[in-house]
Amino acid sequence: MRIDIISVVPDLLKSPFEHSIMKRAQTKGVAEVHLVNLRDYSTDKHKSVDDYAFGGGAGMVMQIEPIAACIEDLKSIRDYDEVIYMSPDGELFDQPLANRLSTLKNIILLCGHYKGVDERVREHLITREISVGNYVLSGGELAAAVIADAIIRLIPGVLNDETSALSDSFQDNLIAPPVYTRPAEFRGWKVPEILLSGHEEKIRQWRLDRSVERTQERRPELLK
Repeated sequence: MRIDIISVVPDLLKSPFEHSIMKRAQTKGVAEVHLVNLRDYSTDKHKSVDDYAFGGGAGMVMQIEPIAACIEDLKSIRDYDEVIYMSPDGELFDQPLANRLSTLKNIILLCGHYKGVDERVREHLITREISVGNYVLSGGELAAAVIADAIIRLIPGVLNDETSALSDSFQDNLIAPPVYTRPAEFRGWKVPEILLSGHEEKIRQWRLDRSVERTQERRPELLK
């Protein structure tokens, strides 16, 4: 999989992809993440990519011209399955959507800034809008990093144990059950005996029961 992230501050995104699982995925050649500086496509001598909004109002708006030039340049080299805009009012990102996106080959993530992008970008140049929550960030970079991480870790070959992602929270509309490791007792706090029993079927059922209980308690809307 290849993910191209278009940003006016690409340096902000370097660290998340230079460590841990994201770095491993790229080292293995399973995933590629490329940071694209939108200012490289500006025709302004100061490399500006924003302007005042027609009709007035506070805040600047990202211009359509550099965005169109950037997306069209990328698409001239390869085909993209999705061109996604990070938007507070987009489709809410969840695990099923991450699962679907992880099966794609090439994706563009466009990071907004300022008061957002010229509406014509949303109307004509993108294929999907995604939000990571009902709140506003300073820019789309952190949202893009979240989405890229959630997608890449699902690709076969990224995690050392490929079954690990299948037991994550939300994969089956349930929150993951409690997990424990050594020591079996600490300050009188004990690991549930069932987990020490070695009885695989009973452990599986215990984990399922705890997942359902935890989901009912914390995220009951998932059970609907």
